[in-house]
Amino acid sequence: MTTTRKTITLTKQQDNWVKAQIANGDYTNDSEYFRDLIRRDQEQRSRFNTLKTSIMDGLNSGISQRTVGDIWAEAEAKHNARS
Repeated sequence: MTTTRKTITLTKQQDNWVKAQIANGDYTNDSEYFRDLIRRDQEQRSRFNTLKTSIMDGLNSGISQRTVGDIWAEAEAKHNARS
């Protein structure tokens, strides 16, 4: 894995926060902390995009003729099949 060096500017408060995370033993250095933040942001954005796509699929599918009871029963059946 190749790496790229980046220079960032933090406020004193932000720098103190990062240093505190390292002092707590959560991370061994600044770079590890920032890489973890980036990984978590990537995961969150991926989940958000999946949700957004699902919502758009639902909206684009039109109005369902099924009742709430029909939908609930199908969801329960899927849940029970996985159990």
